[in-house]
Amino acid sequence: VQLQASGGGLVQAGGSLRLSCPASGHTFSPYSMYWFRQAPGKEREFVAALGGSGPFTSITESVEGRFTISRDNAKNTVYLRMNNLKPEDTAIYYCAVARYYFGRPLDSEMDYWGKGTQVTVSS
Repeated sequence: VQLQASGGGLVQAGGSLRLSCPASGHTFSPYSMYWFRQAPGKEREFVAALGGSGPFTSITESVEGRFTISRDNAKNTVYLRMNNLKPEDTAIYYCAVARYYFGRPLDSEMDYWGKGTQVTVSS
C-alpha cells in the first residue's frame, strides 16, 4: 500500500493550492481518508476527514471555510483544496487512511500514512 501526497509548494498569503494523494495497492473506497499537517516545532495535527460512505466529513476549526476535502474513488485519490492560505498554514501535509471514520482522529487511529508534501505560505 502506498500513499503519496503531492501538490505542495510556495505560495503567497491569500493564494490557493490543491493537494492530491493517490493510493495504490489497495482499493480505499470503503475507507475514510484524512489530511494532517505538521508545522515546524509542533506536533502533527488533524486537518480534515472524509468518510468512505455517507455524508461524513470534518474540518478543523482553523481552516473551516477555507479548506475542502474531497475524493475520487475511481482514481483512489483524496484531495485537499486550500484557499485563502495564511502563513500559519505552513506545514508538511500528510494524507492517511483508516478503516473507520473519526471526526477528530488521533495519529494512532490511522491504518496507512503517505509521505508528506511541504506547503509554505509567505506573508
